[in-house]
Amino acid sequence: MIFASSGVSLGAIALAGGKSSRMATDKALLEINGKPLLQKVCEVAQACGANPILVITPWQKKYKFLNLPLESKFIHEPAPQSPLSGFTLGLSNLKTDWVLLLACDLPQLKSDVIQAWSQNLANLPSQAIAFLPKHSKGWEPLCGFYRCSCLESLESYRQKGKYSFQDWLYASRVIEIPHVDPEMLFNCNTPTEYAQVKNTFNK
Repeated sequence: MIFASSGVSLGAIALAGGKSSRMATDKALLEINGKPLLQKVCEVAQACGANPILVITPWQKKYKFLNLPLESKFIHEPAPQSPLSGFTLGLSNLKTDWVLLLACDLPQLKSDVIQAWSQNLANLPSQAIAFLPKHSKGWEPLCGFYRCSCLESLESYRQKGKYSFQDWLYASRVIEIPHVDPEMLFNCNTPTEYAQVKNTFNK
């Protein structure tokens, strides 16, 4: 068993099941500094000591050529669904204490910052199911940590036919990650946003 620097066992889930309809091309394969976003996200998880790193996607063949960390493993999602569905599928394949959940379209992630967040996991209240950033619209569910034991709560929520990450989180005990730079949570959904973030890296 691999343990994160916080002393707890840590896995990771990278969600790569979106249709990228607004981007008109697969966001997971967009390159920043010559590296596809999905590969970058998995490398951030690896730097945090996550093992395994589960890539949840219906399109494993598209990503097989990527130079993903050895800890990475594809989990087949039958069809593009909601992020909550992909997260549930990933959780059911993990046996670690905590999981780092990341969307595949976060180009400005910083591994040292995520590692610093992970240092707090061992000291969080036992009732807390997640450790997440928060912004004006609510929790940021796709860039943070969850206890793997939250699977029971999540499955119970989904059995009611619900699929809102925000509603589930607001009904649960979640600890906010303080002082998060909002730029690190920037995600690419459109060609304009992709051009914007590429310009940032080229400066």
